[in-house]
Amino acid sequence: MPIKSLGNPFSSKTDLRHGADCSCQSCTTSPIEPDDQIDLSTSEGMMERAVESAIVRSVFGQSDIGRRSFMGMMGGSTMAAALASVFPLNEAKAAILDNLGPPEKTDLNIGFVPITCATPIIMAQPLGFYERYGLNAQVIKTAGWAVARDKSLSGEYDASHMLTPMPLAMTLGAGSVAEPYIMPAVENINGQAIVLSNEHLDKRDPSQWKGFTFGVPFEYSMHNFLLRYYVAEFGLDPDVDIQIRVVPPPEMVANLRAGNLDGYLSPDPFNQRAVYEGIGFIHILTKEIWEGHPCCAFAAPLSFATELPNTYGALLKSIIDATQYASNPDNRVEISAAIAPTNYLNQPVTVIQQVLTGTYADGLGEVKRVPDRIDFDPFPWHSMGVWILTQMKRWGYIDGDVDYKAVAEQVYLASDAKKVMEDLGYDAPDITYKSHMIMGKSFDPETPEAYVDSFAIKAN
Repeated sequence: MPIKSLGNPFSSKTDLRHGADCSCQSCTTSPIEPDDQIDLSTSEGMMERAVESAIVRSVFGQSDIGRRSFMGMMGGSTMAAALASVFPLNEAKAAILDNLGPPEKTDLNIGFVPITCATPIIMAQPLGFYERYGLNAQVIKTAGWAVARDKSLSGEYDASHMLTPMPLAMTLGAGSVAEPYIMPAVENINGQAIVLSNEHLDKRDPSQWKGFTFGVPFEYSMHNFLLRYYVAEFGLDPDVDIQIRVVPPPEMVANLRAGNLDGYLSPDPFNQRAVYEGIGFIHILTKEIWEGHPCCAFAAPLSFATELPNTYGALLKSIIDATQYASNPDNRVEISAAIAPTNYLNQPVTVIQQVLTGTYADGLGEVKRVPDRIDFDPFPWHSMGVWILTQMKRWGYIDGDVDYKAVAEQVYLASDAKKVMEDLGYDAPDITYKSHMIMGKSFDPETPEAYVDSFAIKAN
């Protein structure tokens, strides 16, 4: 299991793309001077920095390195006063932020793993949401999450469908090289299930699962963390009493049929596909573990937003608009047909409809009606990010001191989501933290370390 000592992951003296002991200029020179009050955790803050740098070069004829030297001599406050004396800086920033131009880049490659959690990203192409905001985006089917991560890190994908823990892990360098990532929108909430092979119809009590082998789609996934949480609540140590294997979602059903897995906690439509194939049954929906939990998201390298702010804004609008469209149950039959073809999910429309509409066969002889089996809400709650980090800490995926809120706020761009949601006429929360109830136990994001310590079963 990967364990990485983080120290202070957002020290102003450390470039996240380098090691903690690196002595290159970008790591030994603070990227944000101490008296610089621009908040780089939002696209507006990043845009303000770009505007300021452009004005400095225009007024003083200096590069960014010159700006650093100039600020080092004068200090941020003195420089701001100097700029204000010759140029209306605040007015310029406001004008540009309120009037972003057309996308700098219109042809985009966006990766997706073929699961229903990616519904907004996928449907935005055939239903015209990307085109609506001036983009020619191609969505590219990707075999699994490791491939999606690597293609995003290499720049082959401009942005990607990711699991909500992935941009946190990638920013921290857990499981990959450290690269600052942003997650300005959640794709879906709920939408997963634990499936068991029909061979285990007599073992519905999780305390009977010792020796079972389960599949999850990726280590840094809600599936992994929810499965671990669930079995631990029934007294099983997920690192000792069961085996957890990473299996790409499209391979889940075949592995269940072959007997390589006793069950899996997977994204749909592969839970429903196991029922459709007559080889498995739905043990529990994950919404019954945590009602409204996040699963997948839209994410991109921080550099995508800083270098192409207009493109980033247009893409975020496309995704959030499509997510809100998917949140309307009246649209889900249409969406099911749009995302079923071979180049998207490659699944029977019947299977997808059962997932998206929530009227489905459970494999135990009953037809269930759960309209919010999967739902779509783009707002990236910081408290959800903090919970994910607590589970990464609980199970040894990250080590050392973690500033939970700083990491969550750096990666989950709630302010960007709120601005775009309101610009498009949708309601958005005024707060970014709230308590969450997971299996009857309340999570308070104000006390994350105490929450980790409260569990009897965790990594040694």
